Amino acid sequence: MSPPHLRQPPGHVTLPAPVWFRVEAMPANGSYPSLRHAWGEFVYSYSGVTELRTGGQVLVAPPHMAFWIPAGVDQVGYNRRATVHVSIYVDLPLCAGMPRVPASLRVTPLLRAMLDRLETASFDGTDRQGRLLRAMVDEMENCTVTQSFLPDSDDPALRRLLAALHDNPADRQGTAALARAFGFSERTLLRVCQRDLGMSLTEWRNRLRVVRAIAMLQDGDSVEAIALDLGYATASAFIAMFRGITGDSPARYAGR
Repeated sequence: MSPPHLRQPPGHVTLPAPVWFRVEAMPANGSYPSLRHAWGEFVYSYSGVTELRTGGQVLVAPPHMAFWIPAGVDQVGYNRRATVHVSIYVDLPLCAGMPRVPASLRVTPLLRAMLDRLETASFDGTDRQGRLLRAMVDEMENCTVTQSFLPDSDDPALRRLLAALHDNPADRQGTAALARAFGFSERTLLRVCQRDLGMSLTEWRNRLRVVRAIAMLQDGDSVEAIALDLGYATASAFIAMFRGITGDSPARYAGR
């Protein structure tokens, strides 16, 4: 694993414009320090998987998805593999139509086309770019809000368990063995997962593997190699899991 890379965000006290943006290429194992903004922030991933820890949950933006961070929310951003993303900062008076809590977003085709215009651009303060950015904020309101893809827990023991699985998503231990290793009875672990994650530990583990698989697909790894790296005995078992979570096969998802 590459060494941790801490990136300092821009230190603006006020935004340079009502809508301001920057495109960031983050190396593997990159992160931002804990911070909060006095404005809204829209984060869209061009490549790689961008992750955000906030308010006891983990929001995940695979390529061509996004998340929204309202003003005044504590956040820590990080990525396990190299990513390229854009952050669009929106002045508070323009945030009225956006979610009041951090949320993952499914980007509309129109907004995606406008975001593609920004990938190789930089903020220039021109009226023309300003009109594009304001139109993008209007279109953000049409994005579908989705549930947190990888919810987290405030329970110390469950949090340690989830961190261990993050470090080794190919771990093939069953729920009973994991429960014993982290001081739970199996029944208690099942109950705490439903309470804190809203899903079984098995589903959470599958979602984690999907996140890792998406990054590996972008790196050009084969489906067979990804399946083995994530602990599957066969590629077909991995493909079935991936399709069950995303609705697409790995190859089709990568092409899309």
